[in-house]
Amino acid sequence: MQTLNFPKYTFRFKNSKNKVSIFDPIRKKFIVLQPEEWVRQHCVKFLIEQKGYPQSLINVEKELIINNLKKRYDIVIYNPNGTIFLIVECKAPKIKINQNTFDQIARYNLKLNATFLMVTNGLNHYYCQMDFKNKHYNFLQDIPQYKN
Repeated sequence: MQTLNFPKYTFRFKNSKNKVSIFDPIRKKFIVLQPEEWVRQHCVKFLIEQKGYPQSLINVEKELIINNLKKRYDIVIYNPNGTIFLIVECKAPKIKINQNTFDQIARYNLKLNATFLMVTNGLNHYYCQMDFKNKHYNFLQDIPQYKN
């Protein structure tokens, strides 16, 4: 797999039926290794190891309904009170991040109401903080460290 713009991490892999899988510590199972999954697993490690978010507050690949359509978010971090702190949208490295990507995460956030947004293709990372009062997001240099 391609080298990404994240610190170097250690992952667990397994090979089965000519497919390589990577262990997801959040879902607690092996997932077929696709380019987007490679980015998602790096991002999970980044959030836990660099930003200090507890694994217990992280959710990966869950379904949500938007305008009667089933969608799946990549990563959500909850606040201890159950509200959503951060949504992460992961793309494969070859996918360019553009306005459509930000529109997608913004649509998800209409339902989820996260304070922070992160969009990454593993090479480029974008961070935003929601300004609900003025109905837009402000770009940041980074997302905050976890504070309990």
